[in-house]
Amino acid sequence: MDSSANPGEPPGPAPTLDVDRSDSAYRAWLAEAVRKVRADANRSADTHLLRFPLPEEWNVDLYLKDESTHPTGSLKHRLARSLFLYGLCNGWIRPETPVIEASSGSTAVSEAYFARLVGVPFVAVMPRTTSREKCRLIEFHGGQCHFVDDPRSMYAQAAELARRCGGHYMDQFTYAERATDWRGNNNIAESVHGQLRLERHPVPAWIVATAGTGGTSATIARYVRYLSQPTRVCVADPENSCFFDGWRNHDLDARSERGSRIEGIGRPRMEPSFLPGAIDRMMKVPDAASIAAVRALETAIGRKAGGSTGTGLWAALRIVAEMLGRGEHGSVVTLLCDPGERYLDTYYSDTWLTAQGLDIAPYAATIETFLATGHWN
Repeated sequence: MDSSANPGEPPGPAPTLDVDRSDSAYRAWLAEAVRKVRADANRSADTHLLRFPLPEEWNVDLYLKDESTHPTGSLKHRLARSLFLYGLCNGWIRPETPVIEASSGSTAVSEAYFARLVGVPFVAVMPRTTSREKCRLIEFHGGQCHFVDDPRSMYAQAAELARRCGGHYMDQFTYAERATDWRGNNNIAESVHGQLRLERHPVPAWIVATAGTGGTSATIARYVRYLSQPTRVCVADPENSCFFDGWRNHDLDARSERGSRIEGIGRPRMEPSFLPGAIDRMMKVPDAASIAAVRALETAIGRKAGGSTGTGLWAALRIVAEMLGRGEHGSVVTLLCDPGERYLDTYYSDTWLTAQGLDIAPYAATIETFLATGHWN
């Protein structure tokens, strides 16, 4: 017993507990890292909104948001910038902390760029089948590639590698939908709506996206609902992906036993960043149709694009055909996700198509007939 205490008086105030973990050197590094990442966005003009040529008398306009013009050449540049700001401001990315990511390619290219920008090591855990050009770009930006034979093991191996080296597992598949400010702040949906302002149909009837993490479709869907606009969102899904079945059957445990041939989109599991409830429609697109569509895109506008662009374009063209059939007018927007030069030995190689057992001729004929007649067969 404390002999100095007076039993007739109440106890005094409890002592104040105070733990100060502030570190002036770390805060100075953090401020500079955030400045560099934000400056990257400030240096860049917005990406272009390209018109896909359709007959004027259809009174339906089709646009492609050209995300291939980012410094790292893909839509994933926006995501990587948001993920780095999120990780830095949450205190997860610190000086000399290795950043580890599970990625099928383009996100890793962009994250390697930002890792070098802020001065931290970067390792991409990725399928062994990832295109050689993407691997070269990751290494060009100072990153390392760690290959896995089973794409379904990427998540666990990335988390374990981060644990072993004391690094930060970025986990794009969990954080993509929350790292981006979907209410505005120059997200992709806000950009599209601003660029359409002077067009004849300024509020799109449909925006078509594809899903890797699901973060882009979540951002677009949230934004148009936040603005109370009638725009609807369609997600086009490739073969060997579980997103379509999971969405259709309200099954968050849906799985696919094979990896997607369309790099960057389609997943073997329902990812945390994929928000089924925000999506109005989904369309399952055969891989041969995706490849036929990117080849048709090159004929139409003189630009090569990756397979994920083709998946979205096929769905967008079908939606345009449906609008024509109903006598509707309006605009449809989809995404040009990355350049086709990364896929010259796959999607633009007839030898690769034969080895994969893909026949694009019927799908190419469908597109050609539609563009000539307005009828979808």
